[in-house]
Amino acid sequence: MGNFVLGVDLDGVVADYYSRLREIAAEWFDCPLNELPVDPKDISEWGIDSQEEYERIHYFAVTERKLFATMQPIDSAPRTLRMLSNDGVRIRIVTHRIMTRRIHEPSIVQTVKWLDNYGIPYWDICFLGEKSAVDADCFVDDTPEQINRLVENGKRVIVYTNFTNTQIEEDDLIHRADDWKRVKELVEQLKDQDSGE
Repeated sequence: MGNFVLGVDLDGVVADYYSRLREIAAEWFDCPLNELPVDPKDISEWGIDSQEEYERIHYFAVTERKLFATMQPIDSAPRTLRMLSNDGVRIRIVTHRIMTRRIHEPSIVQTVKWLDNYGIPYWDICFLGEKSAVDADCFVDDTPEQINRLVENGKRVIVYTNFTNTQIEEDDLIHRADDWKRVKELVEQLKDQDSGE
């Protein structure tokens, strides 16, 4: 039997995307950081109220502020991924980071450098929007649209809790983790189930 494959999203799961985007949005709109809520209902509360505005800020963030190279990791994520990898879990990074045109190269380069900088192990890295096309025994993701598509395709998902996904309820395919300690526990349980232990 092959290794248990864990499909791991980055932004909002391993990398603290929302904290960094909040800092960049404050700069973009020239307002004090404390005026932007830490846990908004959605990013429109930061002034990003259209897809066009998001794409403009995202382009600036990647090209001028090196967004994907300057985020902090989410607490315990790098260490936990190293522990899971040492226990035989095959880490497959699955990210939608090349969604904005004209910035594919810096997005990919920044991502790989960031992963290496924090010692995050991975066997594969997939840059794509349709995550359900990727094979994995379980996924860790935070985006409701991605989670719904994965589940519709029969994939198991660990929902990493943040303000974007509080409405998602657990079921047979959906588990929830508020931190990386819980992610590790769930991955170990699913891995044991699959191996018949």
